[in-house]
Amino acid sequence: MICELRTYTLVPGGVRDYLRIYNEIGREVQVGILGDLVAFLQPESGDLNQLVFLWRFDSFEERRTRRRQLLEDARFTEFRKAVRHLLVRQESQLLSAV
Repeated sequence: MICELRTYTLVPGGVRDYLRIYNEIGREVQVGILGDLVAFLQPESGDLNQLVFLWRFDSFEERRTRRRQLLEDARFTEFRKAVRHLLVRQESQLLSAV
């Protein structure tokens, strides 16, 4: 098993708009393709203009396959275009269980 921790830093005040768009056109397709969304979080301290996703995959190969499928999906492309102006930085960390 591996987990992917994805952190999106947004423009100040952008969290509300990102969440609205995500819930309208992004969430269903993303969860449908990627599968196990373990947690979807917003920091209560530190950088408050962030959203944090934690995804679980059985293997690195499964993650790679599912991410490729997601990027090829036209609905997700529409979502990415709709939120691009809100993003400042994206970070991804692959984590393994110990």
